[in-house]
Amino acid sequence: MNENKVALKTPTEEILLQAKSGMPVLLLNLLGIVLSIVLFVLGIFRLDNPDTVVAGGWMMAIGIFYWCLPVWLLFAGLKVIHPNEALVMTLFGKYVGTLKGAGFYFANPFMVAAPVPKSSGDLLGNQESDMELTAGAKKAQATVAKKRLSLKTMALSNNKQKVNDKLGNPIIISIVVIWRIEDTAKAMFDVDNFSEYLSIQSDSALRNIVRLYPYDATDDEDANEKSLRGSSLEVSQKLAEEIQSKVDVAGIEILEAKITHLAYAPEIAAAMLQRQQASAIVDARQLIVEGAVGMVEMAIEKLNEQSVVELDEERKAAMVSNLMVVLCGNRDAQPIVNSGSLY
Repeated sequence: MNENKVALKTPTEEILLQAKSGMPVLLLNLLGIVLSIVLFVLGIFRLDNPDTVVAGGWMMAIGIFYWCLPVWLLFAGLKVIHPNEALVMTLFGKYVGTLKGAGFYFANPFMVAAPVPKSSGDLLGNQESDMELTAGAKKAQATVAKKRLSLKTMALSNNKQKVNDKLGNPIIISIVVIWRIEDTAKAMFDVDNFSEYLSIQSDSALRNIVRLYPYDATDDEDANEKSLRGSSLEVSQKLAEEIQSKVDVAGIEILEAKITHLAYAPEIAAAMLQRQQASAIVDARQLIVEGAVGMVEMAIEKLNEQSVVELDEERKAAMVSNLMVVLCGNRDAQPIVNSGSLY
């Protein structure tokens, strides 16, 4: 047995970076720029006097040195954070913390923000526009990496897909997932592309949930059975829970998941439509017959109570037959008036 053990990769934990306000640093840097310029100019004037040549040289060197290094380092440490945005900072390849909260900050100038992977929504939404870009525009766009990680609530709408329901019927279904980033470190470092990861896991969870429910419960014995069409709230809740269990590793929080499109696949849509129509016709006929029987029974009782006419069993059966034909027929009745005797 091999005793060598491979260390498992532990999830990255988010660290909130404490940064100072950037305004004092900006003002001090601007003041330093002015002072360096003054020192450089004074040093030039001192070069004319042999007694102050050395001092003038040092003053010019200090002014040039400030312009060569400190001024750019201080400017590089200034960070602007917009509302619902974050900067995931790394120092020489090591994650050191996440800068959150809208404001103007100063951080270690040697820390850089990790590039945010392009979301699948951006990839799908910009396909047509990217085709119209020139080669120079594409190159310029590629050089500008997105640094700020959005913490806003976002929506993911995947393409329609064909899935078999509990009864094996192929259906076409699509969902929309409302989500946001909860842990910036996991989203940036524990998965390759958190948006694509969410999209793939949403498709997988959708297939797992759809297989547990029929499209519609039409039989009487299955009247209490949950279905995709009749139990949308329960299906949405289970779908959100299923997706959440799969994307915890990416630091994503699922707020809501809902079905946006639900239909039978084209190859069985016509047959299922006929089935639904037949079921509706049977239910309607059953209701009509029940109502007609009640009306006939009420008519016979009223005639007997008020002694309007006395009918034997044969004529009573004929009247019941005629009333049932009239009440259950698809067309309006066209009565024939008998001007002779009843018999």
